[in-house]
Order: sequence, then C-alpha cells, then structure tokens
Amino acid sequence: MGIFSRIGDVLKANINDMIDRAEDPEKMVKQIIIDLQKDVRTSTEALGKAMASQRIAERQHEQALRTAASWESKAKAALAAGDTDMAKKALSYKVKADADVESTAQMLDTITTQTDAIRDQVEALKAKLDEARSRQSMLIARSQMAKTQKNLASSIGGLDASAALDKFNRMEEKIERQEAEAAAFAEIAGASGDMKSFEELENDMKVDAELQRLMAEMNGETAAPDALGGIL
Repeated sequence: MGIFSRIGDVLKANINDMIDRAEDPEKMVKQIIIDLQKDVRTSTEALGKAMASQRIAERQHEQALRTAASWESKAKAALAAGDTDMAKKALSYKVKADADVESTAQMLDTITTQTDAIRDQVEALKAKLDEARSRQSMLIARSQMAKTQKNLASSIGGLDASAALDKFNRMEEKIERQEAEAAAFAEIAGASGDMKSFEELENDMKVDAELQRLMAEMNGETAAPDALGGIL
C-alpha cells in the first residue's frame, strides 16, 4: 500500500508552498507535473490489478452460488424419488457450498471496497494533475515576470546616482575648458595676423623709399630724406 500512501501525500501537498520554498519555481512546477504523471501511471496500474482481483472474486462467488444451487436441486430430486439418503448426501455438499458462498461474498465485499477506494484516489490524483497542468503556464509566466522585476530592481538599485552625476559634471567642466582653450587660441591667432600686417606695411614703406632713392640717383638728383625718418 506504499503507492497509496504516496498518493495521499501528494493530494495533501500545497503546491504554492512547494513553489515558495523552491530555488527555481519553474523547475519545481515542471517537476511536480512529472511526479504527478508518474504517480498517476503507477496508481492506474494498481487500480487495474485491483479490478482484476475483483473480477476473480466475483467469478468465485458466482461459482459458489451455482454449486450451492446445484446441490439443492439434486437434494430435491432425490427426495422426489424417495431416496432420503441421497438427499442428505446432496444437502451435505450444499452446506459446504453455502460456506463457500459466504466466504467468497465476504472476500468480494472487501476487494470491492478497496477497489472503490483506489479508484477514488486515482480520480483525485488525476484531478490534481489536471489542475497542475492548467496552472503550469500561469505559474511559470508569473515566475519569469518576478525574475524580470527583480533583475530590473537590482540594476536600478545598483546605480550610484551621485557618482554618475559627478562624472557628468567633470565631463562638462572638461568640455568647458576645451571651449575656453579654443577661444584663447583663436584670439591669439587673430592678434598674430594683425602683427603680420603691420610688419608687411612697414616693409612696403622701406621698399618704396629705396625705390625713390635709386630713381633720384639715376636722375642726378640729391637723395630725398628718409621717408621713414619720422617713423623710425
């Protein structure tokens, strides 16, 4: 009767409580289905054997009834023929047959009661399996959703907002320094351009003065005062 004790344990089990204690609810739900399927197969086989025993007991009881009825019929025939001794002999066999009828009836009642109990247990186990199958998808979906929410919460909780903001501020300061350096280089470059223009103008004036001097010499004239004298 070990299998029936197992069936009773399964029927009393609280599936939700088992899932709460499981490290991996999805695997636990699938394992529950596998265990229930195995128990249904085993209990169904046990029910089949019990029903076979019940049919044998029914045949034995029916045979005992036929035997008792046959000896009674023979006793009546002997009495009708006036043979009392033969009638007594037939009735002695009927008494033994009646005892067999009583014993087979008791055995049949016992086996029938046990078979009915096994059948009820099997039906209850099948109902539990159907319930587990119908809830399997929902429970797995809820488990996956809970894992997703937990992972998301862990990711958000693991972020250091202050550190992230400090990094952002440092990056902004770096960019501001780069912008300031770029502006300074642009200003320096502009000043250098002005200085170059002034030097070019001064050089052009010197060239013009030299040109005037040479032209005067070639014309036999006295060299003109240095055009840059006032500047230099």
